[in-house]
Amino acid sequence: MTMPARSVRPGPADGAIHAVLSSGQRPPRASALSACLTFGWRGMLKIKHVPEQLLDVTVTPVLFTLMFTYIFGGAVAGSTADYLQFFLPGNLVMTVMFTTVYAGVALNTDITKGVVDRFRSLPISRPAPLVGAVLGDGVRYLLASSVVMVLGFALGYRAAAGALGVAEALLLVVVFACGLAWVFTTVGLVMRSPNAVMNTGFTVIFPLTFLSNTFVEPTTLPSWLETFVNLNPISHLVTAERGLMDGTATVGQVGGVLASAAALTAVFAPLTVYLYRRKN
Repeated sequence: MTMPARSVRPGPADGAIHAVLSSGQRPPRASALSACLTFGWRGMLKIKHVPEQLLDVTVTPVLFTLMFTYIFGGAVAGSTADYLQFFLPGNLVMTVMFTTVYAGVALNTDITKGVVDRFRSLPISRPAPLVGAVLGDGVRYLLASSVVMVLGFALGYRAAAGALGVAEALLLVVVFACGLAWVFTTVGLVMRSPNAVMNTGFTVIFPLTFLSNTFVEPTTLPSWLETFVNLNPISHLVTAERGLMDGTATVGQVGGVLASAAALTAVFAPLTVYLYRRKN
């Protein structure tokens, strides 16, 4: 026998809840800038809760600086002091370039954990999580750069251009790193796991940084390798960094680096957004 359907009447509690939810206006939708800054702050909060994430921008720069200065200094330049003057700007670039891989690793981690699905349900600009993450990583790049410079000054490095030259050099490397980070956010959307992103990123960064003018002058290399080093965009960045700190940088050197950063952003930022929107 079929029981008759019972009508459910809203009780007093239901009416009170409805009154609260329906009263007042909806909060205004977050602007694109506000959303980007919020996601940038999210990156800072993740560091607060997992401080181990700072190892790559605190411990690694110290290891790179000490290890390469004291291993290669005497053999390449005759003294660690002379080699430090040559090597430190290149070490600054190398340290920050390795840090950019984290942008893709973090994005892939959000995807594999389902966090990105939650972001898509929010009434925000679609590119905001991506742009905000890159902006937040800019703080990491600045921190890594500062660690390298503080240690370098403690070991005896001196910048002929003074504090202004150092500040300009730090700003330039952070701008280029933000452009390169878009490459790895694209990789983060293509690869299936964070480990795959990390392995791919380091496979790309290692030859670009080591086959550059970071450690030795290109004229000491075989002709075929010297050609590659001179064409390497990392070499152009290292040259600009040395010039800014020494006070000898030209407009062409700095402009070339900025153009490279703009080109990387123009190509890979839209590609990242496109893949992000199509990601299941």
